Amino acid sequence: MKLNPAYLNMIKSSLKNNQPLLELRNVYKTYILGETKFDALKGVSCQINPGEFVAITGPSGSGKSTMMHLIGLLDTPTSGDIFLEGKNVSKLSEIQLAQLRNTTLGFIFQQFNLLPKTPAIENVILPLLYSDIPQSKHYALGVEMLKKVDLLDKLNNTPAQLSGGQQQRVAIARALVNNPKIILADEPTGNLDSKSGREIISILHYLNEKEGRTIVMVTHDLDLAKETQRQINLKDGQIC
Repeated sequence: MKLNPAYLNMIKSSLKNNQPLLELRNVYKTYILGETKFDALKGVSCQINPGEFVAITGPSGSGKSTMMHLIGLLDTPTSGDIFLEGKNVSKLSEIQLAQLRNTTLGFIFQQFNLLPKTPAIENVILPLLYSDIPQSKHYALGVEMLKKVDLLDKLNNTPAQLSGGQQQRVAIARALVNNPKIILADEPTGNLDSKSGREIISILHYLNEKEGRTIVMVTHDLDLAKETQRQINLKDGQIC
C-alpha cells in the first residue's frame, strides 16, 4: 500500500520544522487508592520524532504501561503536558480524546483484543465505523490491510480459526486501517512463540523502514528493545 499523501506531508513538515510528532514535558501521573498515594510517573520528559521506531522498556512497576496509556490518550497526566504535532492534548475532553485516538493512533495489544466470533475482515474494519471514511470503502480497505500482513486467504476466519501469530497480524491490519500517525504496540510478541514473534517484528520493521511509520513499542524484553532505533528506559517512574 502506498502511504497517504497527507501522511507523507505530515512527516516532511514535522522534519522540516524540527517539530517532534509526540512530546511529553515534565509529566507526572499519580494514583490515589484510599489513603495510599502512588507516583507512577515522576517528571517524565521525552520526544518522539516522525518515522522513529522507539521502545519503552523497564522492569515491572517501572511506569512503562502508564506511559503507554498516556501516549495512547487513554488517560491524562496529573500534571505536565503532552503534545501531539505541537498541540497540547493534556486537557482535552473524553470525547475529544476518543476522536483523536481513532484518527491518529493505531493500537496493537499483547492479548490481540479481537472480537472472538467475528471474521478477520470485520475485526479489521471495526475502527472505520467511527471514522469519516465512507462505508462503501470499508471492505476494500480491510482487504488491503489483510493483504499487507499476508492474510488475504483468512478474510472470513474467526480468531478461533487462526493461530496466535495470525491473530496478531489481524490486529496489525486493524491498527493500520485508519492510516494512523503513530502505531502503539504493547508487548506485541508477549503471547507468541519465537517464530511467530519474529514474524511480527519483521512486519513492524517493514512498516517503519519501508513506509516511514512511527512506532512506539512497550516491552520488558531487552533483546526485543534492541530491535528498535532508540530505547526509552524507565525505572521507578523516571527515565534512566
